[in-house]
Amino acid sequence: MSGPSPSLIIAASEADSNLYYACRFLAPDPFVYLEVGGKKILLMSDLEVDRARAQARVDEVLSLSEWEGKARQRWPQPRLTDTVTLLLEGYGVSAVEVPADFTLELADRLRERGLTVTPRPHPFFPERVIKTIEEIAAIEETQRHTETALEAALDVLRASTIRGDQVMHRGRPLTSEDLKKVVNVSLMENDCIAEHTIIACGEQGVDPHNQGSGPIHPNQGIIFDIFPRSSQTRYYADMTRTVVKGRASDELRRLYDAVLAAQLRGIELIRAGASGGAIHTEVARTMEGRGLRAEDGTGGDRRARSLLRWAGRGEDRGHGRGGRRGVPQSHPRPEDGPAGAIGEARGAGRPSALVRPGADQTYPCHCWPFWVA
Repeated sequence: MSGPSPSLIIAASEADSNLYYACRFLAPDPFVYLEVGGKKILLMSDLEVDRARAQARVDEVLSLSEWEGKARQRWPQPRLTDTVTLLLEGYGVSAVEVPADFTLELADRLRERGLTVTPRPHPFFPERVIKTIEEIAAIEETQRHTETALEAALDVLRASTIRGDQVMHRGRPLTSEDLKKVVNVSLMENDCIAEHTIIACGEQGVDPHNQGSGPIHPNQGIIFDIFPRSSQTRYYADMTRTVVKGRASDELRRLYDAVLAAQLRGIELIRAGASGGAIHTEVARTMEGRGLRAEDGTGGDRRARSLLRWAGRGEDRGHGRGGRRGVPQSHPRPEDGPAGAIGEARGAGRPSALVRPGADQTYPCHCWPFWVA
């Protein structure tokens, strides 16, 4: 068969972003997607077949029960992979490419039926790297709702008062849980789903991805990391901020200035065709120019640990650069490799990724306990 290799996905589009991207149909239970000869085909259960025919952006939606009936003529109790084997035979397909996270059991059963199953490295759909106008609008809309949620939490902080070592709001100590509730409710009101919102005060912010708990204290850094998904478009936003209720210490201000200078330098260098590795190196050089020394470790964690040592927290942990927006997919960080542009999700890779026009480019300069984005 000439042209691109046939593609096969068996998953639930509610959890599998490749499948949702391919067909734009949302379902909680696994179903079959086949792309062959430029034609997109779904094999759907009776529960979902009519809705899929009305909503899915594909060329054909087939009934799983009808194909199971055909499979029973060959096998007394056909499994899903038997039915898929018959479907592939019907389209003259003997070899398929599947996502790298395709279920091993399904792949083995298809191979037992004589099919060649080859994993395709991420990104499974390379075109996902370059965002369409529709996708950019979806990301921007989610980002605006994220900004609104942050502002709602900041309004609570502004309205609160400092009393000794406590921040009081409406007659009781303000907590991380209170602020997360404000953020998450605001997101819900705008059809966004909050996922593990981080609001961590003081030393809790030293532990990367500590969601934060307990009282908010005055004059300490409060890390906000908000990364919701739109329940309408399925696209993410990602925002990090650090604020202080009261007065920031000189130490905190020095950290702020160092991270901000590095971030602004990174943004200045981002352009079509630029090397992500070169940008990463220049960001590190900017930090080192402000007295930060990279003595051990690798990548973003090494730079972050250097910041922490400078702040007197040499045993604390760091956090790399790079973030995710859009429909999630494993893409490299700025310092990582050529599998794609600076983009949607942190992932391992190799040096020298290139910045590509139309790709979702994020450069949150994550650095715990203090960051700017």
